[in-house]
Amino acid sequence: MNAANLISALFGLGAPPLGAAVALFGAGFLLLHDRARNGTLYALSPLVVLTPLAALVAYGGRDHPGWAAIAAVLVAALLAREREDAFASECALKLVWVLGGSLALSWAGLGLLTLATGTSRVSEQWAVLQLGLDPPQLWSAALSLSLVAGIVLLGAAPFHFWAADLFQGAKAWLAPLAVAALQVGGSGWIMGRLAGIAACPEAARLTSYLLGVAGATAFAVGAVAVAWQKRPERRVGTLASLQGAILLAALAAERAGHYHRISVDDLIGLWAPHLLLALTGAGTFARFLPVSGTGAEPAAVMFRRHPLSAAFGLFALASLAGVPGTPGARLWLDVARALAGSERMGLMLAMAGAWLASFAVAVRQAREAIGVPSRGPAPGQPVPWSARAALWAAGAGLLALGWAWR
Repeated sequence: MNAANLISALFGLGAPPLGAAVALFGAGFLLLHDRARNGTLYALSPLVVLTPLAALVAYGGRDHPGWAAIAAVLVAALLAREREDAFASECALKLVWVLGGSLALSWAGLGLLTLATGTSRVSEQWAVLQLGLDPPQLWSAALSLSLVAGIVLLGAAPFHFWAADLFQGAKAWLAPLAVAALQVGGSGWIMGRLAGIAACPEAARLTSYLLGVAGATAFAVGAVAVAWQKRPERRVGTLASLQGAILLAALAAERAGHYHRISVDDLIGLWAPHLLLALTGAGTFARFLPVSGTGAEPAAVMFRRHPLSAAFGLFALASLAGVPGTPGARLWLDVARALAGSERMGLMLAMAGAWLASFAVAVRQAREAIGVPSRGPAPGQPVPWSARAALWAAGAGLLALGWAWR
């Protein structure tokens, strides 16, 4: 069996499960480095909690939106265990009040929709609303509230800070899986709420408008935020929030009837594994990069001691930013094509501005990582083999995704 047939056979199992498995593999390497002093079994024990997060990324939460709430509780609990880490504790508190508040608002919206329609089944709610028996002010407010949790979980601005905080405050083995699981949970929440909404055109138009406004805001604020960040790990988190904005734009285009190239369900099947693998590689790579300064500095320790591993990390970061030639650029391009056929020019322009900001940040990060030529010896700080193994795993996964999408 040649390489092409092997990759095709593997992806016959589904890209999301394979992406989640590769990310778990990388997390295992990072766990060994972080906790190996207490024994291998103890070091790998958090995989018991990380596995459900990976399963959420692999299979989504559309059929069971409550999985997003369970993922939020798991992530907050893992962060709260680090009592002596001030960043982790602060991040756990932020997740509790931001995600907890958004879930409470959305559950209130769901209750209002049930009250207005007399049924808790989503598909039946749209059929009842189409009859026009309820005042539009009630169900439109309830519909808007029901989408809040999904938008916040996707990390869309102005709620983009939680993803950057997670990458700065959480351990390297937790942050990528946590952010990806919460964002995929957010996509599942919104998709679950919109099931069968075509039966009520007025609700579909309202949803398209709301998602478009949320996406445009996320792109505009995210573009400013990603350019402003100085710490590499916070840049990765802010780029992750722009991935959430991409999905909001795709949903807005589909609800407006202009998404013809690929269904959003299929898009999520590409978006979710790419998000997880890119975050795994870029998040690990960011741990070995200096904080952005004003002057030129020698190359980071990763590039000077292990240039090939660093190249995999830089490739993951570039893919997350949508740099042309990477798998991530496919996602930006597909959604841009959908928006080009719609009348949402403001959303398309906001997306273009966000892509330019992401591209500029990726180039700047590459320049800072590669640095300037230095005649001195390579830095003495070792780069753990486990971190390099995680970079190779994420990079190989992204290359396989790119091959499968070609």
